[in-house]
Amino acid sequence: MSDVTPWLDPETCPAERPPLARMGSATRELHTALDARARTEGVAWLHPDHRTIQRDLLGSPNVVAWQEAKQAFMIRGDGAWSELPHLYARYGTPATAELIAALRELEGARTAFVTDCGMQAFALVADVLLVPGSHAVVLRQVYNKTKTFMEWSARRVGATVTFVDDGDPAAVAAAITPATRFVFAETFTNPLMRAQDIPALVAGIRAKNPTTVLVIDSTIATPWAFRQPLLAGGVGVVIGSLTKSLGGQDAALGGYIATDDADLGNQIMDLIAMRGGILDDARARAVVPDLVDGTAAARHARRCTTAARVANFLASHPRVERACSPSLPDHPDAAVIARDYARTGSIVAFRVTGADELRHRHIADVLASCGVLRYALSFDGLPTKINHHRTVSEYFTPAEVVARAGIDRLVRVAIGIEDADDLIACLNWTLHHEARVTTADLDAWRAARAAELGLSSETAR
Repeated sequence: MSDVTPWLDPETCPAERPPLARMGSATRELHTALDARARTEGVAWLHPDHRTIQRDLLGSPNVVAWQEAKQAFMIRGDGAWSELPHLYARYGTPATAELIAALRELEGARTAFVTDCGMQAFALVADVLLVPGSHAVVLRQVYNKTKTFMEWSARRVGATVTFVDDGDPAAVAAAITPATRFVFAETFTNPLMRAQDIPALVAGIRAKNPTTVLVIDSTIATPWAFRQPLLAGGVGVVIGSLTKSLGGQDAALGGYIATDDADLGNQIMDLIAMRGGILDDARARAVVPDLVDGTAAARHARRCTTAARVANFLASHPRVERACSPSLPDHPDAAVIARDYARTGSIVAFRVTGADELRHRHIADVLASCGVLRYALSFDGLPTKINHHRTVSEYFTPAEVVARAGIDRLVRVAIGIEDADDLIACLNWTLHHEARVTTADLDAWRAARAAELGLSSETAR
C-alpha cells in the first residue's frame, strides 16, 4: 500500500520529496530494480533487465550539452553527430557508437553511420544527393532493387539517371554532365563479380565534373579487399551491408555509410533523425565483437581462399561453360584486380553447358539435396549457400532482359567456412548426376528432410 497521503493535498505539502520507501509496492519494486541496474552498469536504463531505447538523463543539462555538441559537429565540419552519446535510439545507442568507431577505422573515414539494412544505406545517400533537376550515373550491374529505387526517385523529384555498362570508365566519364551529383557502382558486382577500376572512375569524374561524388557499394568486396582504402583513393562515399561479410553469421540485418565529407554526413544524419532507419542496439551488439577482435576478417579471408579453389575447380570442369570469380586468370578485370584488390570475394557463379534456365534451377535444387550447400538468398554466413540467380533475384524480370545483361542461366555459390574439398565433392556429384534426379525425387527429399529436422510444412514445399 502507498503511504503518501501528506503529499496528495493540493493546499499543502511536506518540504521533503516523497520518499520511495513510502510508495506502493509496484513503484518501489520497479525503481529499486532500475537503480540497482544503473549501479551495476553505470547507465540509467529504463528497464530493469535490458538496455532501452532511451535512458534517464537526470535533467535538462545533459540534453543541452548533447544539443550543443550536435551543433559543434555541424559547425566545425570535422565529423558527424552520429558519434554523439546515446540520447534516444533513433539517433544512436552505445552499441551503434562502438560499431561506428570500428567502421571508421576499417574504412579510414571521418564519419560513419549504421542503418537498419544495406538498401537503407543506399536510399539515404541517394535521397540526400538526388535533388530536383540533378542527374546520376549508375553502373548497370548494381542490385536490381537499387536500379528500381533510382528510377523511382528520379521521377519523384524531377531528376534523371543514366545507366552505363560496367568495365567502361570512359563511358562513365562521357555520361557525366554539369548536373551530375553522383556516380554509383558496386564492386564486386553480383552475380558476374566484375571489379571496378576505382582510379579510372575517379580520374574520369574529376576531369568532367569535380563536384560529382563517386559512391561505391563494397558489400561483396568488403573493406578488406582493397590495397588502399576507397576513401583515400578519391571515392566520396562508401556504403555496405552489415548483413553480409562484416557480420558474417547471418545474425543481424544492417548497413553502413562511410564518408570524409562531414557536411554530407550531417545531412545524412539529419535525414536519419527525421525518418528513422538507424540500426538498433541489439543488432549492433551482434556485429561489433567479431568485427573488433578480427574474427569477421579471418572468416572472410577463409571464405575468399575457399572460393578461389571452388572457382578453379568449376572453371576446369568439362560440364561448366563459364565460372565467374575475380580469382580466375581469365576474369575481364584481371589486371585491375591484380593491381588494386587484395581479396577476391566469396561468391562464385557458374553456367552449365547446354542447360537452359529451368535446368539451372534444377541443378541448384539437386546441389541443395546434398545437405551441405544450403539454398538461401544472401551470402557470407557460416554455411555455404546456393541458389538459382533468376529465381531469387530476377524472377519478375523479362527473360530477354536477363539474357541481354548476361546474367541468365546462373547458379550462385556463396562460400561459407566449410572445407573446400567437401564443397567441391558436392558440386562434382551434382554435375555428374543431376540428370537422373527427378523433380519427384527432390520433392521427396525436401519432405523427408523437413520431417527429420522437425520443420514446418511450409519449409518442405
